[in-house]
Amino acid sequence: MSLVKEGGSMTYQFLVLNPTNYPVWDVKVKSIMDAHDIWETVEPKVDETLDQKKSKQALAFLFQAIPKDMVLQMASYTERKKVWDGLKARYLGVDRVRTARLSTLKRELESLRMKEGETVDDFVMKLSGLASKARSLGYELEEDDLVKRLLDSMPKSFL
Repeated sequence: MSLVKEGGSMTYQFLVLNPTNYPVWDVKVKSIMDAHDIWETVEPKVDETLDQKKSKQALAFLFQAIPKDMVLQMASYTERKKVWDGLKARYLGVDRVRTARLSTLKRELESLRMKEGETVDDFVMKLSGLASKARSLGYELEEDDLVKRLLDSMPKSFL
């Protein structure tokens, strides 16, 4: 799916939300909405008057970016912020679920080892992916820890 910028030929591609792509979906949707100056209707600054046209565009955009079966679940929300927060709660979960997901990610990080024949770039992409998932859950992995994990996980042939 895409959103065409008014008065121009620029088209933005976006993902439709699914059970596994929320962190990436979140980043892409925020950046596209920001490019169209409609993100501020979802997360308004204090004492900011909202443009009703932009508010309606933001709500329509959010409904375009979610699966058909979820549209009816979110249809009762008429405010963009409630739709956004509802999606976030559903896909990131409440604190207990977030903590459990974070624990799983940490275990995955600890058990991650570079395989013989695997390139350093591929392994670094795996590490970066885990770090991004942890960041989306509110946990920041220090760069020193990631470098240590990289060096500890390399096969002896690299050393």
